Formats: sequence, C-alpha cells, structure tokens
Amino acid sequence: MASIEAWFMDDSDEDHRMPHKLNPNEPVSLKELENIGVFYWKLDADIYETDPVLEKIRKDRGYSYSDIITIDKDKLPNYEDKLKMFFEEHLHLDDEIRYILDGRAYFDVRDREDCWIRIAMTKGDLITLPAGIYHRFTLTETNYTQAMRLFVGEPVWKAYNRPADEFDIRQKYVSALQCA
Repeated sequence: MASIEAWFMDDSDEDHRMPHKLNPNEPVSLKELENIGVFYWKLDADIYETDPVLEKIRKDRGYSYSDIITIDKDKLPNYEDKLKMFFEEHLHLDDEIRYILDGRAYFDVRDREDCWIRIAMTKGDLITLPAGIYHRFTLTETNYTQAMRLFVGEPVWKAYNRPADEFDIRQKYVSALQCA
C-alpha cells in the first residue's frame, strides 16, 4: 500500500532542512496531492535496475531517459550553490520525476490556495510533479540523498523562478486545477 508523509508547512525562516510542521500538524493525504497533480509510488529501491514495477511505470508514462544524482557535499560539485538553486521556488515546462534510491529529502509544492505542502521523501519513493506547478527541493538534516531523475525524451534542466505565470504550461496547470 502506498504511503507518503506530507503536511502543510509553517512560515518559519529557520533551517529549511527541518520538517516545518504546523502546530498542531495538518497532514496532507495522497488524494489531496493527486488533486494538485502530484503522483506517488512506493518501490523497492534495492532492485531499481531490474524492478518490473519501475519498468512498467517508465513504459506507461514514456520515461525513456534517466540518470542518477547524488546530493552530498563530497560528491556534488558546487554543492552549496546547487542546494540554493534547488530551494528557489520555480517551475518547469515538463513534469519533474524523482525516485529516491537512498537518503532523505523534501519536495515542497504549492496547493490551490498557494500554501506550501512539504512532502517527505525516503528510499523507495517515486514522485511526479506536473509541469507548471511551483515547487522547490531541499535535503533533510541528514544532508544526503541519491535520486534517479526520469524524463520523457532528452532531459531539460531549465527551471523558471517565480514569478513565471506568463508561461503557457503554468496557465494550463492553473486551468486544470480550476476544472478539477
């Protein structure tokens, strides 16, 4: 059974690697995430190279390209600059698909009312963020994760920092939320 931990975030400016849960906590369900276009699978990261479930997801969704990134101060060039860039609120013109192979991290996404939802990602979690959704990424206090990045076709690495409402993909995303 798929399970994911997500919650509405507080407004604290403290270390962004901390959980930032409201008090009392306000959890967000998988169904609520799906309603804003975020989808989730729990897979066995120990067999990612031969996992038939991952292969089926890739085939069904057209994820033809993948690579692996290790986000660790000793392994990622320009580590501090990359973390700052990942945490800047932005959108992409394509879906963002990430599969955590090791470690932990957070994805923060905006809901319909523009509130932050924090999604805790651990080993085996695969998530898709729709094109046009404002989001950001950060590590937890462990300062380490390894993730597979998946793409439809050749990878596109361009992020557009907020505000980016003028893009057709953003307008399409917002329109889809209003119709749902």
